[in-house]
Amino acid sequence: MQLLRKIAFPISLLYALAVYLRNFLFDTGILSSVRFDTPTICVGNLSVGGSGKTPMTELLVRMLQPSMKLAVLSRGYRRKTSGFVLADENSTASDIGDEPLQIYRKFQGIHMAVDADRRRGISQLEKLVQPDMIILDDAFQHRRVKPDISILLTPHDLLYTDDWYLPTGDLRDSKAEAKRADVIIVTKCPAGLSIPEQEKIKEKLNPGVQQLLLFSCLEYDTRLRGGDKEIDLEDLKGREIILLTGIAKPEPLVNYRSDTGLDFKHLKFPDHHDFTDKELSRIRDEQLVLTTEKDYTRIGGRIAGMYYIPVRHRFLFGGEERLKEKLLPL
Repeated sequence: MQLLRKIAFPISLLYALAVYLRNFLFDTGILSSVRFDTPTICVGNLSVGGSGKTPMTELLVRMLQPSMKLAVLSRGYRRKTSGFVLADENSTASDIGDEPLQIYRKFQGIHMAVDADRRRGISQLEKLVQPDMIILDDAFQHRRVKPDISILLTPHDLLYTDDWYLPTGDLRDSKAEAKRADVIIVTKCPAGLSIPEQEKIKEKLNPGVQQLLLFSCLEYDTRLRGGDKEIDLEDLKGREIILLTGIAKPEPLVNYRSDTGLDFKHLKFPDHHDFTDKELSRIRDEQLVLTTEKDYTRIGGRIAGMYYIPVRHRFLFGGEERLKEKLLPL
C-alpha cells in the first residue's frame, strides 16, 4: 500500500491544485461563505480520519449542554438515507450514521441531525429546533458555512505539517488553511508530554497570535460496557479476548490494551466498516469480544458477550478551562 501511495504522487499534485483553486475561490469571494444567526462551532481536521473528532464533539457537548439548548449537525457518513434527517428514538446507524447515533444515544436532550448540505442542515435546525448553539461535526473543509469558532484537530503522531495530500498522504485540505482555525488541538498526545516537547510542536505548527494551541491525550475507561452490563478491565486478565475494530487508526487502542497486560487477537477492518453476518459469525462463539463504541453502535446486538471501551479526550496543561473561556462568550 505504501508503494502504491508513492507511485500516486503525480495524482496528489493534481489533487493539491484542485484544493488550492477551491480555497482561492472562497478566499476571493467568488464562492460565498454564509454566517448564520445561531452561533456555530466547527470541529474538523485537514486529513482523513483518526484525529478524534467524535470524542472532541462529545467533550464539547458535555461542556456546553448544561447551560444551553444544543444541536449537533454531521454529514452522517455511510448512512443509507439522504438529505436532512433529525434523529429520534427509532433512528439507526443506517439512518444517520454510526457516530451521530453514538452521540444521540449518549446525551439526553441533544438534538442530533445529519445533512451533507451544511447550510440546509443549519436552516432546518433553526426552523425545527431553535437551538442556542450548533456544533458542526467534521466540517472544517465545508467552507460554504462560516462558523463563529473553528476548532482544528491534528494527531500527535502525524501533524498536518508533516503530512502530504491524498492519495500519497492523508491531507484532504491545504496545510495553509490552518490559518482559519481559532483553536488548534494536538490530539492523542502521550499523557506525559513534556514542556520541551510541547514547545517543539508549537514551533512546527507556528500558530498565529490569535490562535489558541492546546494539547490532549486519549483516556480509556477501565469499566467496559455492553448494553446494560459492565465489566472491569482487571477481570479480563488471563482470558482469551478478541479485539474487533473498524476505525481509521486503532493503534492507540491496541497499544493501550497491550500496556494493560491483556492477551488478545486483533481483527482489524476499515473505518466505518459495515460488518456482515458472515464476518460476525467468525466471532459469534467467542466468550469475550472487545470493540470501540463506534463499532458497538454499528453492530448493535448481533454479538452476545461484546463490550465497548469508552474513550474521551483529556486536556493537558489546563487546556479544558482555556477552551471553555474561548467558547462560552458565544
